Amino acid sequence: IIIAHRLSTIRRAERILVIENGHIVEQGSHTELIGAMGRYHSLYTQQFRRDRLPELNCT
Repeated sequence: IIIAHRLSTIRRAERILVIENGHIVEQGSHTELIGAMGRYHSLYTQQFRRDRLPELNCT
């Protein structure tokens, strides 16, 4: 079991559970959850963009 806020940490996990307010709202592999375009996709996209901003501003 891994609990993570940085989604890149769990990207290779066999099964990911997305929990909000104590309830499982989505579950699956990274690929499945990205493809579902749900909460995980939204969080992952936001985090990826935020992490890349300093890199993009340097060019």
